Amino acid sequence: MTDLVSQPAPDPAAEHAERVEHRWATFAVAIIVLLVAVATFAAFYHTAVPQARVETVNPRTLHLAGEFIESNLGSALDADGSVTVRVIGEQYSFTPSCILVPTDTPITFRMTSADVVHGFLVDGTNINLMLVPGYISSLGARFDAPGERLMPCHEFCGVGHEGMWARVRIVDKAAFVALATRRRRLSCVE
Repeated sequence: MTDLVSQPAPDPAAEHAERVEHRWATFAVAIIVLLVAVATFAAFYHTAVPQARVETVNPRTLHLAGEFIESNLGSALDADGSVTVRVIGEQYSFTPSCILVPTDTPITFRMTSADVVHGFLVDGTNINLMLVPGYISSLGARFDAPGERLMPCHEFCGVGHEGMWARVRIVDKAAFVALATRRRRLSCVE
């Protein structure tokens, strides 16, 4: 005589829960596969199609010739009324260490690095650039109110990184124009 072991009847709630878990797991895996595919496509695309405009500079001769010579650093009033600011980041300082800019004026920051990768950030704004040796980083900005903002290096650049700070002093437009008529390049360090 043989004993027959009876199987319990399948629980419909457990089967439903298992189907839902499989669907969510499949959905999560599909999203991960999609993200990997997008990242792979972007990497190959940006390798094959570089940026439309890349400006380069020789970091070894920055101080000797070109737009980043020492006498050309700081803020300058352009003929159209806008302001161009040129800055060099190097271990462990920005040159100039205090930038003077006017309110209510289009400002173009043109920056580069003389040695390693640095970060340029103006505290309390959306101004944020990476300074890479050999390349010129450029960004447009405008300040609404006078004041002073901190400008730290936000990219680790070596053992003195924590001391790499500078300032941006924002002054009234009329005061800036008055200063610009007397000097070609302005900074608040002088």
